[in-house]
Amino acid sequence: MTRSSRPSRVPQKSASALVSREGTVSRLMALDGHGELATVHVRLAATASGVSERTVWNWLAAARTQGRLTAQARGTVVVTPRLRALLALWGGNVAAVHRHLVAEATSDPTATVPSLRALQRAVMRELTAGERAGLRGGENARRRHDVFGQRPRQWRNACWEGDHKRAPVRVDVEGTPQCPWITWFIDCTTKAITGVAVTPHQPSRDAVLAALRTGISREEPFGPFGGLPELVRVDRGKEFLCRTVTSALGALAVPVHDLPAYTPHLKGTIEQLNDAVEEMLLVSLPGYTRRARPAGTPRTSEQEELLPFAAFVQCLLDWVHWWNTEHHPAGLGGHLTPLQAWQADPTPVEDVSQQHLVLFALEDDGRVRVITTSGVTWRRRAYYAPWMVGRTGTKVRLRHLPHHDAQIEVFDAADPTRHLCTAYLADPASEEQRKALRAARQAAARALKADLKAAERLRRDRYSAATTPAAPQPRDALTAAEAQEQIARTNHKDLAARALPDLIPPREPPTSWARPVRCPRPAPAADEAARAAQPAAPPDAVPSPDDPTTGRHS
Repeated sequence: MTRSSRPSRVPQKSASALVSREGTVSRLMALDGHGELATVHVRLAATASGVSERTVWNWLAAARTQGRLTAQARGTVVVTPRLRALLALWGGNVAAVHRHLVAEATSDPTATVPSLRALQRAVMRELTAGERAGLRGGENARRRHDVFGQRPRQWRNACWEGDHKRAPVRVDVEGTPQCPWITWFIDCTTKAITGVAVTPHQPSRDAVLAALRTGISREEPFGPFGGLPELVRVDRGKEFLCRTVTSALGALAVPVHDLPAYTPHLKGTIEQLNDAVEEMLLVSLPGYTRRARPAGTPRTSEQEELLPFAAFVQCLLDWVHWWNTEHHPAGLGGHLTPLQAWQADPTPVEDVSQQHLVLFALEDDGRVRVITTSGVTWRRRAYYAPWMVGRTGTKVRLRHLPHHDAQIEVFDAADPTRHLCTAYLADPASEEQRKALRAARQAAARALKADLKAAERLRRDRYSAATTPAAPQPRDALTAAEAQEQIARTNHKDLAARALPDLIPPREPPTSWARPVRCPRPAPAADEAARAAQPAAPPDAVPSPDDPTTGRHS
């Protein structure tokens, strides 16, 4: 095979190509100066450098003619603060920034604009992938390119993490489809879910307290997990940082660590649990709102059978039991369940007695009340209990769970830690009354919403779509007579709303009241002369009410 017919061999890049182009070309030029340069030398250099033989011959030609041993230097484009500002303005679109610079250069002949390819190379060279993603999609997109560390493994109950999770599942709550909320806590070391609470609406501090109570208690069905944690880590949610929650945990000497805002990576254990429950359970339930559907199909179907709220809570609790006893989380190496990791940890667990859990998370208004024949009154409602029989006149103090008015806890006024009984509402409304009241409230809300929409339509002016740069053209055509009629009707309506139909005119004030005096205007010269000719009135004379000279009138 001749040299011309030999196929060109382009070796692949190898890890052994450690010699730079400058060193390779220097050695070949030295051989060329001694007259010893041969094709075998070029072939060896090309193989070691990971390029073709033709490229090495081009390197030698550039060294002979131009004296260059390295690649030709290109004009480097630097990403200045102004270029960063333009990239942020155009959402990271380099082509749009280049067009902006070209448009500016038309009015300034001395301005130089780099080529689009050079500008793209500069952006790729000087901006990281996270910065470019942040210019396009904001902070959340930039955070996807960050590298996060992992906290060292600790012991059970060393730290809990808590959070809310809005379940994307529509459930039946007394005839109304709603998406419930899940409030739960997880042990960061064993990955065990310690406490769970579900609310049909957006949770408040009572949901956090209920989840904490189930987490601390080790009785069935929540055992054997629980006990007192050494630290509770939450985000800056107002429900977790309210005074009730912090004081309840503070009474048990458990600190609450509130993380900075928009830092979900600092509580990655609970965030992974939020994603896992949706991927493993919620996606399979009826009423899931994020399910893929055919084109043109509405998101919510009225014919879809929804789970009752109680059935949803049972499904969730069953899944929590499966997670704690059968699932093998990746954070435990994939071969241990949370139950096995909990039982293998020799760290002692500090329990809280049921007597203290009764006092946990209860609010007290600090007032002392007296038991009467109607029971005890709180918020203008009567509560009673069998224990109160024969104890009228006893002074007690009341405590209650937040947003729970059906029952209250009664304590001794002299010893606030002594629990006496649980009192219940004396005259609760029936289910029919509650449904009728709820229907009336919904009807009033719908009527108000319709009125506000109608007012918004009247308030908003609509204009025609513009295809050329021109002043906006109103789309609603009115005649002058119609506009004047509406203005007059509005003014009349406002005055009529303020008028009092039963207004009685005031009576004539008594003659003994002082009346305002009008200052007389300067009289002409003839009037002054006539007034001077009149005889002077005696000092004790009373002027007539109709006397024009006094400026008074009856």
